[in-house]
Amino acid sequence: MPVTVFIRYRLDPFKRNAFEEYARRWIAVIPRCGGDLAGYWMPHEGTNDIAYGLISFESLAAYEAYRARLKADHEGAANFRFAEAERFILSEERSFLRPVSEVDRS
Repeated sequence: MPVTVFIRYRLDPFKRNAFEEYARRWIAVIPRCGGDLAGYWMPHEGTNDIAYGLISFESLAAYEAYRARLKADHEGAANFRFAEAERFILSEERSFLRPVSEVDRS
């Protein structure tokens, strides 16, 4: 069953530019490691400390394999270190979503 990981980030609002750099770095890394990146969304109007990311996978097993590849990837590991050093992400929540399919009523 396909799944989409919906990531909600709470940011330091004074470090939004650093988060945007972090998100841009993932654009090449995530697909290379097996994720289907729908994208990242930055605050624009209203709340200034919430951002989102959506990444889809063929299954939860594919997601687990992706996580292992992501941590082993040189650019991925460097991006994780960048986030830790700059401390622009205050919290991160992940929800695993499945698509709604058409119901067979025959």
